[in-house]
Amino acid sequence: MAGILVWFWNERFWLPHNVTWADLKNTEEATFPQAEDLYLTIPLAFCIFMIRLLFERFIAKPCALALKIQASGPQKAQHNAILEKVFTAITKHPDEKRLEGLSKQLDWDVRSIQRWFRQRRNQEKPSTLTRFCESMWKFTFNLYMFTYGVRYLQTTPWLWNTRNCWYNYPYQQLTPDLHYYYIAELSFYWSLVFSQFTDIKRKDFGIMFLHHLATISLITFSYVNNMVRVGTLVMCLHDVADVLLEAAKMANYSKCQKLCDLLFVIFAFVFIIARLGIFPLWILNTTMFESWEIVGPYPSWWVFNLLLLLLQTLHLFWSYLIIKIACKAISRGKTAKWNPLHVSKDDQSDIESSSDEEDTVLRTKSAQKISTNGSSNANGLNGYLIGASYSEEH
Repeated sequence: MAGILVWFWNERFWLPHNVTWADLKNTEEATFPQAEDLYLTIPLAFCIFMIRLLFERFIAKPCALALKIQASGPQKAQHNAILEKVFTAITKHPDEKRLEGLSKQLDWDVRSIQRWFRQRRNQEKPSTLTRFCESMWKFTFNLYMFTYGVRYLQTTPWLWNTRNCWYNYPYQQLTPDLHYYYIAELSFYWSLVFSQFTDIKRKDFGIMFLHHLATISLITFSYVNNMVRVGTLVMCLHDVADVLLEAAKMANYSKCQKLCDLLFVIFAFVFIIARLGIFPLWILNTTMFESWEIVGPYPSWWVFNLLLLLLQTLHLFWSYLIIKIACKAISRGKTAKWNPLHVSKDDQSDIESSSDEEDTVLRTKSAQKISTNGSSNANGLNGYLIGASYSEEH
């Protein structure tokens, strides 16, 4: 174990040339990030999760009820032992052959069996109240961290000139405000990893899990080798879009459709500008080019930038989803000729992470109906907002 630790904490990997861990030890005159500081984030993540439970119960839930959001979930499917056995032990999405077999066995028509499976799948979904409470918690915490980050960064020189992230690196002192900012953000992302297994189950579970791990790795990497200045820029830039997303989702759950549409447009604009414009031109530019010029590359520098590039890949993926739903919204709006932001329910399944796809026959008939009658059953931008969970978070 001692040999593994020596190998893992190899100075030639983590630090620039001619810098040792002894050079970055805390003294009475100077304070630097220490790897052992990060042990605190695990119990803090648990505390944040407990605070979330209290917040959702005593603050978010009363707000939801005041907005007349119902606590009841989807309609329950009627009890049927045979179908229940197939659902729990074999498949939640029976194919055509199995549907025909069940139809003969139960003397039900195929359409009724499809409807039963759809209701049974929906039965496991959380209520709108649960969704609202989750979004309100994320909105509140992200708003707090974004506000804190902006107020802190306004007093720093590297906000206005990113080259200050690398001057005198790595001998840049850790201030109490910066330490708090880092520990709070990292603890929150650890809490998201834990709560992802208890939150609303989404189709992009794997993508989000990868996102959280990449974010945690980035924060940890930048803290251990004292790249905290550029790290604060990354965290603040990612928080702003998350605030808008959760606000739009809350408006959607509250049936404030006009507000929901407006917030979605603002969110989409901010997300694409921040993630596809500012992030590569401002953040990646300083981490890859300015740092190369001032400090020079070393092994953990390469890893850090690879993680940032992975994060940018996720930005591209989520931007594609946003642009896709926006194009469909515009297309449906032109057909309906009354609201350019309305999206039919059939479009929702493309990106609504918490919903099941409709059965093939029903989807085909519904699509035919829409193409004939315009965007009937339009439901705003719910398809993205109900289930979108890209989180920047980030």
